[in-house]
Amino acid sequence: MPLIPLSFPLFPARLPKHSERNQRNDTAMERNYRKLWWQHCLAIIGFSVIPLLLVNFFLYHLFDTTYTDKVMESLRSNAENRRDAIDLFFRERIAQLYTIANANSFQQLTDEGYLNKIFEIMHVKSDSYMDIGIIDSEGRHLAYVGPYYDTLKQVNYKNELWFKEVQANGLYISDIFMGFRKTPHFIIAVMVREKNTSWILRVTINLKNIDDVVQKAWAGHLSDAFIVNKKNVLQTRPRFGGNFLDVPATPEYTADSLKSHPYPDYSSVVATKLERVTYSGMDAFFAATPIHNTKWILVIKENPDEMLSPLVKGQHWMLLFMAAGLAIIATGAALVTNTLINRIKEADLVNAANADMLLQANKMIALSKMAAGIAHEVNNPLASIAENAGWMKDLLAEEDIAGSKNYTEFSESIDKIEQHVARARKIVHNLLGFARRMEPAKEKIDVNKLLDETTGFLENEARYVNIQIAKEYADNDPVITSDLSQIQQVVLNLLNNAIDAIGHDGTVTVSSKDLETTGEVEINVADTGKGIAESDLHKIFDPFFTTKEVGKGTGLGLSISYSIIEKLGGKMKVQSKVGVGTVFTILLPKQ
Repeated sequence: MPLIPLSFPLFPARLPKHSERNQRNDTAMERNYRKLWWQHCLAIIGFSVIPLLLVNFFLYHLFDTTYTDKVMESLRSNAENRRDAIDLFFRERIAQLYTIANANSFQQLTDEGYLNKIFEIMHVKSDSYMDIGIIDSEGRHLAYVGPYYDTLKQVNYKNELWFKEVQANGLYISDIFMGFRKTPHFIIAVMVREKNTSWILRVTINLKNIDDVVQKAWAGHLSDAFIVNKKNVLQTRPRFGGNFLDVPATPEYTADSLKSHPYPDYSSVVATKLERVTYSGMDAFFAATPIHNTKWILVIKENPDEMLSPLVKGQHWMLLFMAAGLAIIATGAALVTNTLINRIKEADLVNAANADMLLQANKMIALSKMAAGIAHEVNNPLASIAENAGWMKDLLAEEDIAGSKNYTEFSESIDKIEQHVARARKIVHNLLGFARRMEPAKEKIDVNKLLDETTGFLENEARYVNIQIAKEYADNDPVITSDLSQIQQVVLNLLNNAIDAIGHDGTVTVSSKDLETTGEVEINVADTGKGIAESDLHKIFDPFFTTKEVGKGTGLGLSISYSIIEKLGGKMKVQSKVGVGTVFTILLPKQ
């Protein structure tokens, strides 16, 4: 194929950018990537975290319910054990009183000296008793041993409540009361019937003994235990606030005063009762159980924070592990999403590049069809114009017109017609060459030799305008398999463009590189011309676009060159900077 010099416009020395609309699309795409990133990341986190939270919530609820049930059962067991201990305490004392009454006669027990010996024996075995007395059926104190002798010896109990209860039931364990001694105490009294006589053996119980039994129910530093009667009055001293004969309450210390908040009322409890209640803004476990043979109710209070401290610790560990799990899930989701989005971006870039190449190919196909039609349509009128111009020239030579004062003007006009016809034929020829898109011939090409031969065509022209052609070839003489004439045509057109871009006084650098890593050979044609405005960068390979003056460029050179290189399986790129110059790069496969 003959070398056809093509007219090439100048272009900037870097890859073409998108138009403003494409830039706006890129920005929108970037926003979409961010939205897609968040959607995908949150989806991963959601599908991972929601099951994790549900499982943890279920396990915690199950553990909380199970552990709370165990705590309440433990509280029930503690309350009933303490109740049984108090019952045993009273049964032992009642049995001891019956033993004394049955082992000794009424006459013996009414002897205060003898009664004192009995009391001393009782004290040796237990310090539960404060005093002992014998009362007849009329309520008179017949004998008394204890610290309140002067106060109680002359007292008649006929009208006292406890006296009537003993006569009615034969046994009575009283609530705590003040009585004649004006101090809190409670008694155990039994009715003894001997022949035709009935009398009462009464003892006062040491309150400390009952307190000791009740206090053994304290399971923690914040727990409490006490006894109330059917009127919800304290029969033992609570651990935190309150005293005998008070209403059970918890103290609250403020800046100005000491207030108290009543506990729940369990005075009507008839069987063991367990509950978790909130009173005065505090949460507590309560157990209440009635004590046999008395009108007393044992109440035990436990603090949930103390009782459920293992559960709270487990909750803290669960929250810690959940937070760590969430952090791991979030990190993993971010990493996976980053990888996915990066792959999507790469795929989008590849698709965009393929779309650009497809668009360019479609443009070339459409242009080739249009070029073929134009060429065929234009060729006939051009032939007719050329023929008539020649005929007119012949007429000027044959007729005696040389003497005409307009001869020179006629001759110059015919020359201009022939000149423009020749130029039009050249354009048509280029269009036909572009439209045919002949399949490339395959042959071994020494790239350095090809460049050397091609630059030789233009060395004289370059020297004439003081432009130096510098050569920087690869040392290993790279060889490719391609179409020699078509590559030479492209390089020749790039050299023509470079010389036109410089005008005069400059340098055109032709170089080659062997890219072993990619299996390609790189050819560069660089000039020190003026470059081109950035607004024209995206148009450089479009047909009929040129930056040359009107009449000096057709705008087909780079478009045809781009098409040729693409057809040969290569790539064509450009880099430029205004005022510095332009570099065209051709990448061709070795095979």
